Amino acid sequence: AGTRMKSDLPKVLHRICGKPILAYVIEEVKAAGIQEIVLVVGHGAQEVEAEISRRYQKDPNIKYVLQQEQLGTGHAVMQAKDLIQDTGNVIVLCGDTPLISTQSIQAFVQAHKEQGNAATVLTASLDRPFGYGRIIRNQQGQVQSIVEEKDASADQKLIREVNSGMYCFRGSLLRQNLDRLSTNNSQKEYYLTDVLTIAVADGEQAGAYCIDDPIEILGINTRVQQAEAEAAMRRRINEAHMLAGVTMIDPAQTYIEPGVTIGTDTQLWPGVILSGHTVIGTGCTIGQNSRLVNAIVGDQVEIQSSVITDSSIGSHTTVGPYAYLRPGSRIGSHVKIGDFVEVKNAVIGDHSKASHLAYVGDADVGQHVNIGCGVVFVNYDGRNKARTTVRDGAFIGSNSNLVAPVTVEEDAYVAAGTTVARDVPGGALCIGREKEKHIEGWVARKGLSRKPEGGSK
Repeated sequence: AGTRMKSDLPKVLHRICGKPILAYVIEEVKAAGIQEIVLVVGHGAQEVEAEISRRYQKDPNIKYVLQQEQLGTGHAVMQAKDLIQDTGNVIVLCGDTPLISTQSIQAFVQAHKEQGNAATVLTASLDRPFGYGRIIRNQQGQVQSIVEEKDASADQKLIREVNSGMYCFRGSLLRQNLDRLSTNNSQKEYYLTDVLTIAVADGEQAGAYCIDDPIEILGINTRVQQAEAEAAMRRRINEAHMLAGVTMIDPAQTYIEPGVTIGTDTQLWPGVILSGHTVIGTGCTIGQNSRLVNAIVGDQVEIQSSVITDSSIGSHTTVGPYAYLRPGSRIGSHVKIGDFVEVKNAVIGDHSKASHLAYVGDADVGQHVNIGCGVVFVNYDGRNKARTTVRDGAFIGSNSNLVAPVTVEEDAYVAAGTTVARDVPGGALCIGREKEKHIEGWVARKGLSRKPEGGSK
């Protein structure tokens, strides 16, 4: 339930670097080569199943079992008893530990097999082990049991090796001993740790694999721990990109989600946010405070302080500062999208430019087109959207309005201040403003002079 999160959203669906906490665990398990996954769901079960089914396209290898009452970790695994095979091994992981890595899962399973254990617990050594179950070993160093914090004695609480809540069991042993669990403890719950204790009492061998980096076992119970996990994940993602040839001026102020791809020699300035399935080419510069969501960016592109969502940009193009590319925008190569230009659901061809203060919406713009300052593509009549076509080589003068649906043919010129409501033939000049006239003495007659009494000083 994640009551300490103070949220109506199931805890495992809260996001770390843009992805649900549970999704990290699932993907690391898959990457480790584990095929069959069983999710024990309880609080918010329908929401969890709906999100995971959507994200993984109803993967038949992901199965769900319902824990109607939450009566402890052992009780949770009991719900999946019918799906546990006697042959092979079963790994039990926590859905709220997004930092567990593929490498650690593989090393954990390998240690379980090499040691010939019936049960193996994943452990970590912590300077401050408060709140975690302690690993109890005998004089030979063999694991004997796991004692929960609330059930531990004063001496046991001094032990620094702690239980991560993750285990590897021989399938037959887990199936046989689940029914032997009891609620004879301070929390009156079925502890999964007791399976290991029972196995040792029966003469089976239990072991532990101590993980190298304790941060991997961090479980998320509060928004504070969520922020800690977010920071750790962001460092992990950023370091991987930097080792692959990406420059970050300040990694601590660079936010990159897991699905992002970045080419070598690209430079990211502070405040950059890269989300979704964004792909950035080589040799690009992404300037400060830019945000890209599901953006495809070519090579040698410069983006300054701009927002780009569900759009693509060709190579050698400059965008911004303060440009806004909304969904469905496809910008060509060698294009200039300048400051305070907004583009929505539009195609802009190679070598064209909209240098400043323009709105290009629902349009098909050809190559070598100039869009002047203050140009508006008038695409909405209050009920319907319509498209505008501007063909190669056309020139759209400043403060012009193109009222869709309308076409400006090749090499046509639209004079500044014109409202275009009819198609403009190729090579023609379209001028629609009223004839200019000057009315002498008008300011004085209206008493609107701004010159102070007695003349200028």
